Amino acid sequence: MTESALAYLSGFGNECASEVIAGALPRGQNSPQRVPFGLYAEQFSGTAFTVPRSEARRSWLYRIRPSAVHPAFRRIEAGCFAAALAEPTPNRLRWNPMPLPDAPTDFLAGLTTMAASSPADRPFGVSVHLYAANASMRRVFYDADGELLLVPQQGRLRLETECGRLDVAPGEIALLPRGLKFRVIVQEATARGYLAENHGAPLRLPDLGPIGANGLANPRDFLAPTAWFEDRDEPVELVQKFQGGLWAATLDHSPLDVVAWHGSNTPYKYDLACFNTINSVSFDHPDPSIFTVLTAPSGAAGVANLDFVVFPPRWMVAEHTFRPPWFHRNVMNECMGLIHGSYDAKADGFAPGALSLHSCMSAHGPDAISTERAIAAELAPQKIDHSLAFMFETSQVLRPSAYAMACAELQPDYDACWQGLRKTFVAPAR
Repeated sequence: MTESALAYLSGFGNECASEVIAGALPRGQNSPQRVPFGLYAEQFSGTAFTVPRSEARRSWLYRIRPSAVHPAFRRIEAGCFAAALAEPTPNRLRWNPMPLPDAPTDFLAGLTTMAASSPADRPFGVSVHLYAANASMRRVFYDADGELLLVPQQGRLRLETECGRLDVAPGEIALLPRGLKFRVIVQEATARGYLAENHGAPLRLPDLGPIGANGLANPRDFLAPTAWFEDRDEPVELVQKFQGGLWAATLDHSPLDVVAWHGSNTPYKYDLACFNTINSVSFDHPDPSIFTVLTAPSGAAGVANLDFVVFPPRWMVAEHTFRPPWFHRNVMNECMGLIHGSYDAKADGFAPGALSLHSCMSAHGPDAISTERAIAAELAPQKIDHSLAFMFETSQVLRPSAYAMACAELQPDYDACWQGLRKTFVAPAR
């Protein structure tokens, strides 16, 4: 094998190209009668053929064997992944971090479904999962139900995909297109984090509107992998998630055998430290939408099927302002996690790896201790540092899974964090 001169690629949603062997990419057409080096051409489409060009996600893969070379799939046990849903609840919910496994557990076995907006046979909505693993995958997985947004909280991972390898660490995210085959290699003793499964339109960068051309996440900071492949003639289990269930087939070769590729339907990683935060420099705390990294639109203008919002280190300088997120009720549904540090609206009970769920019109905001501190604080310029929180926000109501409602990590006293908000109203004398 000779390494291609093509470099590591960047640019979210842009056309990229990479080849392991120089000359493996056909020139001038996508599917010539004879592909270089005896490879097979295969189109990998993440959107309908006839969507507007700006919406299209598709790549051409030049591989040793077509993906069509597989036997029948058989249904396998899914465990806590794709778990049954409980009834919707308006109650605010919060979970402590999931324990790390003792027995050998790979990424797929360590996935736990915490909430979902609807059954997996709907062509829209969001599912939220947690993962905890201490072993690398030997099998290969793909998700036919949605694209995957991976948010590591602990432990570095290597993603070996059809398009190449991505190393992802806490503080970074990775986007895996719907249907992309991959395995997860655990690069430390243990790994834990969050996973959003987007069943609707693909995630993309939000429009900037009055912000102008610059700010928030920049396209060039999203990194795609260079091509890499396995030429292995040995049994490999291929697992897919389809309509909420897991199905497996045993191949006689590795399906990660793409020697060259080009297109826009590719995996990416992004370092959240590259996010250019926009914040208030006069007064008032801005809406959380100003912290949107990626968004997946719904059928209604301005309403997201899924927003990925991040709260990174940033300066707070607003004058005459209650600086933590204000008390609020809104039509969106918020599922929040913490990668490291502490969140400025919660004094305790929300540790790295924890998860909270606030449903549509559920009243929430800073807890009693954080509120009292914010009211009494001297409003000098202050940097929120050593903290990284995020939110999966969706217009769809998220139903907790039956597992999530019964597990030991569910905090039974979450509502208590607001009960210390005492009455301070003093009526003026009449």
